[in-house]
Amino acid sequence: MISKIPTGALILGLSGVIPFGWGAVTLVSEEAFNFGIENFGARFVGPLIQLSYGIIILCFMSGVLWGFATKMDKKNASMGYILSVIPALWVFFAMGRGPTSDTISLIVGFIAVLLIDRHFYLLKLTPLWWMKLRIPLTLLVTSLLGIGLII
Repeated sequence: MISKIPTGALILGLSGVIPFGWGAVTLVSEEAFNFGIENFGARFVGPLIQLSYGIIILCFMSGVLWGFATKMDKKNASMGYILSVIPALWVFFAMGRGPTSDTISLIVGFIAVLLIDRHFYLLKLTPLWWMKLRIPLTLLVTSLLGIGLII
């Protein structure tokens, strides 16, 4: 049985997509780009906001996964902890090669997190509603990052 996503988790999850959306908007709209530059600065437009925020979110997700790993039995806990640090290590080693490569690395990272989420879900370490939230959020984030690859 899949339970309903708590309203707070849904609102916060969707709110977490806003920087990716804003970055995509500034990639396709010169007016939005100029507005962002004038009002927020260069790091809050285009791929810069998506990349810097994406790094933060993948590291955050490592922490979330670590929390799930703490629920594992002693025999399997080490594997859970290893899986949980993969997103943070991924961005540490994969980023810094330029906007296109870094965007691809983030997309791969978010897909990897979803696979680890699924693994922990199947082990019954996550809330019952977890995948119901994570799948659409991952699709949104990777789609918005993908806009930067086609523009």
